[in-house]
Amino acid sequence: MLDKPLASFHLVLASAGLLVALGLMMVLSSSSVYAYQNNDDAYYYLKRQAVFLVVGLIAAFVVTRMSRSMLQVVGWLALFVSAALLILTYTPLGVTVNGNQNWLELGSPMLRLQPSEFAKLAMIVWAADVLARKDKLLDQPKHLLIPFLPVTGLMIMLVVFQGDAGTAVVMAGIVAGVLWIVGAPMRIFASIGVLGIAGVVVLFISSPNRMTRLFAFLNPAADTAGANLQSTVAMRGIASGGWWGVGLGASRQKWGSLPEAHTDFIFAVIGEELGLFGSLAVLGLFLVLGYAGLRIAARSDDRFSRYLAAGVTSWFMVQALINLGVVLRLLPIAGVPLPLLSYGGSALMANVIAVGVLVFCARNEPAARKLLSKAPKPVRPEMTTVVDGRGRKRNTGR
Repeated sequence: MLDKPLASFHLVLASAGLLVALGLMMVLSSSSVYAYQNNDDAYYYLKRQAVFLVVGLIAAFVVTRMSRSMLQVVGWLALFVSAALLILTYTPLGVTVNGNQNWLELGSPMLRLQPSEFAKLAMIVWAADVLARKDKLLDQPKHLLIPFLPVTGLMIMLVVFQGDAGTAVVMAGIVAGVLWIVGAPMRIFASIGVLGIAGVVVLFISSPNRMTRLFAFLNPAADTAGANLQSTVAMRGIASGGWWGVGLGASRQKWGSLPEAHTDFIFAVIGEELGLFGSLAVLGLFLVLGYAGLRIAARSDDRFSRYLAAGVTSWFMVQALINLGVVLRLLPIAGVPLPLLSYGGSALMANVIAVGVLVFCARNEPAARKLLSKAPKPVRPEMTTVVDGRGRKRNTGR
């Protein structure tokens, strides 16, 4: 099956589609109690998530039908627009949520946008275009790193100063993934790694909240009603799920015990309600999606598609690993949603559009491109002129 020309295409659609479908189901399950208590509508968050999904699917479909040149232009425009939106978060339009000023309010609390989610995708498309154009010069560090590193570094710093360290780490992971697929030498990775570690240390030291989370992570038994509340309740929920779970919709922790149950900690509800089987199914779907992305990057004869696929795959895999690491108490709490599964309009739309980018790359694999170019096109019926009894002419298909 994997030797079929459209195998990568089907792997991406199947894995991403199942993750989104499971996400809708679990958003309803994990948010119904909270939604009814706060909005008098148990389906409040599901309805909003469905609207965001529809918008994302429309945009993703448009992306899959774009030409390479059009997508390259869109990448540049998206980079400038997302950078402008990130800057606007520092103005009175910016809204602080959970200590991070990373939201824009567009006239109403119901219309909030998180620019950093779209900045990830814009950064990937722009970087793929720049690096593809400079492909024959990438063996020279100055061409490899400039303007790629300064521009992506600026985008990351705009997110860092919002207070959103988790998203900044994800964006740094995207940069590393793209550099890896380009073939950057290890000395560059070592230098960036040292700078990254130093940056993370500064982020923790400069924030009392992050230091509290770090100490809580290092001592899981301390402050289980405060800094360790989410981790403790999440692990309790996963442990109570057993092999097959307590049943869909039967989570006990979502009844007020687990904060952010439908966003950052949705995997804990999956583990509780669907058990080890459901948890492994989620991990398996992410592995399939990651494999498909790397397969597309490896099989692409077009550098632009290769770097696009590598960037999107790095994004999904790094962010999923961070979220799962937090929920499973392997990492300090970072405030990063689980791609395609967690509730969040900006995140879901950006994720679905990124899947559209992967589909675009899959359709551009050599074998897939050859097959699609031979696909029969609709044949228009041959027109003929007929004269009726009154001498009037009309065209008709034969």
